[in-house]
Amino acid sequence: MIEGNDNAQTLSQIVDEMTGVGDDAADYVTVADILDAVGRRSFGAMLLVPGLIVLSPISGIPGVPTLGAMGVLLIAGQMLIGRKSFWVPEFLRRRRISRAKMQKARGFLMTLARVVDRVVRPRLSVLTRGPFVYLIAVICVLIGLIMPPLEAILFANVVTSAAISAFGLALVAHDGLLASLALILTLASFWLGITQLLL
Repeated sequence: MIEGNDNAQTLSQIVDEMTGVGDDAADYVTVADILDAVGRRSFGAMLLVPGLIVLSPISGIPGVPTLGAMGVLLIAGQMLIGRKSFWVPEFLRRRRISRAKMQKARGFLMTLARVVDRVVRPRLSVLTRGPFVYLIAVICVLIGLIMPPLEAILFANVVTSAAISAFGLALVAHDGLLASLALILTLASFWLGITQLLL
């Protein structure tokens, strides 16, 4: 069974790992670079990758929210079937992000991370362990399913990516209160999704 990291990490540490990868001389960073830096045995950290990418200014690139949704479904789906480490298909591993855009995202995400790190801490950790991890995975699958149709609405996926990021960080930091907040963001995501489908 996969659970969150045994050693709690800060969001700043994870953002630093995500955005400081690859060959500095290269113009692009690959998805494989990012995943290898974060580590494939931590469900929470892996979940943070697509969540933070879609939350950042990079999400303005057409197709990025849908790519993020694919990542969420892939990670949460493998969690549900009990894989010990995450498999990522080669076509997704090869996807590239401009290093310039990644550095722009780094500035935004590090500012956000420093604020978040002041309030996130281990508490109500029972909500981030055992069967609750599977419940979070199910919720993340549902969020991943509504992200592609929301791409048609400007900034709508800010809410979905915030929910995914909050769930990922809750698992990494063992913060059950944050997991509860993520559930509220999920309800907001579903409301947006249903509204979009009915229009």
